[in-house]
Amino acid sequence: MPLLNIFIVLIVVGVILWLVNTYIPMDGKFKRILNAVAVIGIVLWLLQVFGLLNTLKSIQI
Repeated sequence: MPLLNIFIVLIVVGVILWLVNTYIPMDGKFKRILNAVAVIGIVLWLLQVFGLLNTLKSIQI
């Protein structure tokens, strides 16, 4: 995936998350959960895009 596409996806997700946090009235607890889920999802997606997720799966403890 080209680097420009990754930046575009990150910007779009960030703007959507900002819009939801700003304009949709929610309890603070739900906003924190939504933000945490979004960040975890983005980190996992980035690990997969850069091929690090398969490397982490192959590491055995």
